[in-house]
Amino acid sequence: METPNTKTRNSNIYIRLGLINDYLTVRKSPEIVSILASVLEKNIHTNEKMLKRSRTKDIVTIFHGTRAPTLSIRRYINRVFEYSKCSPSCLVLAYVYLLCFIQQTNSYVTSLNVHRLLFTCVLVAVKFLEDEHFDNSYFAKIGGISRTEMNNLELKLLSTLDYRLQVSVDTFDRYCMHLENEGASSGTRHKWSIRNYGLKGSWLQKDESRKHVKCDGHSCTTI
Repeated sequence: METPNTKTRNSNIYIRLGLINDYLTVRKSPEIVSILASVLEKNIHTNEKMLKRSRTKDIVTIFHGTRAPTLSIRRYINRVFEYSKCSPSCLVLAYVYLLCFIQQTNSYVTSLNVHRLLFTCVLVAVKFLEDEHFDNSYFAKIGGISRTEMNNLELKLLSTLDYRLQVSVDTFDRYCMHLENEGASSGTRHKWSIRNYGLKGSWLQKDESRKHVKCDGHSCTTI
């Protein structure tokens, strides 16, 4: 299948993130797995610290749990990538969907919602990008949830994104650069809220009053 990692003006960054290398023939996970984990860990810390300091209540969605899972988001991402057999590009696309959902719902990524939300974004990204993929029952086992819950989470994500899943190559490239830059600075703490990251303007020109952020192939304006 031809995806954003096969024909590109930015093949160098794709190689650095491990989107092009033959990751299926080597034991080591592609760099994007570690980078995505670092970016999410950093922003969970920033968001939770801000929410506590400001005494702000986060908007609760279907993706929230009553307590944080014992499995760290880093180990969880590795588990999802290993058992879903998805391409590394799916993790970048899942990150785009995650940010779109966060802006749409005016919520924050925290330890209470990041596992279910990212996992569902990966499922949707896999279905969109891959010619062959596992079904929801299998994904539910990876995520440690029931098939019914998996179906409900998927439906909620799709409806929030208005079923607009195609992302332009330009947008994909900008997110790759953003992830690489954030990953490179993971040793320092930044006041960067995942909620406020560069998704400007309306996706849905047909109804801007709904304040949807469009992840179609024409905009999803970032950075």
